[in-house]
Amino acid sequence: MNSIIEVKKLRKTYVMGVEKVNALKSITVDISKNEYVALMGPSGSGKSTLMNLLGCLDTPSEGNYFLNGVDVSEMSDGELAEVRNKEIGFVFQTFNLLPRLSALDNVALPLVYAGMGNSTRKEKASKALEAVGLSDRMGHRPNELSGGQRQRVAIARALVNDPAIILADEPTGNLDTKTSIEIMEIFEKLHEQGNTIIIVTHEPDIAEHAHRIIRLRDGLVEVDHKNENIVKAAER
Repeated sequence: MNSIIEVKKLRKTYVMGVEKVNALKSITVDISKNEYVALMGPSGSGKSTLMNLLGCLDTPSEGNYFLNGVDVSEMSDGELAEVRNKEIGFVFQTFNLLPRLSALDNVALPLVYAGMGNSTRKEKASKALEAVGLSDRMGHRPNELSGGQRQRVAIARALVNDPAIILADEPTGNLDTKTSIEIMEIFEKLHEQGNTIIIVTHEPDIAEHAHRIIRLRDGLVEVDHKNENIVKAAER
């Protein structure tokens, strides 16, 4: 298997006062390049903790996490920040756009941190916005865009660095049903173009878009299976 993510016996323990909380108890999961995975589970299942570890926003208490063959489990904060900027594109429920910047400048922001020149930044950011159907909104600020358009800007920003993985946390949580379907269609196109996509969601209808569903409960993998509906549709 051509793994992009290898997680081995991952544990995460938080100390809260005198209490220890075992958020992840022992997770072993492999995700291949160009997989489309939904990470599900009830509140307290550990899915947000696992997402933070996969996104290099946190480090495990025990176990190993290999990203593209590199063990990132014990990296420093600075090293993790570099991995995040190069390897992972984030899409958040709340969009996380800077209100005073245009759509183009919001999308170009990761390239500023990467030290890329101005003209190259604008060219790459323009292409990313075109990829999500927003070439006519590049100069607009977030407050001049609808919720769906703002999420498209956030997806373009996640794409702009050509990351190994797109990690989306409840990407339709603030959107109506029609707009949610449109956003999920974008993720489907990105997957068809070769991107590895991991979506964290508690909504079954959103998870149904993924080709594989990993369900957590009490810090453990409860179910890990292929989405049979997608497999059957592909076979028709």
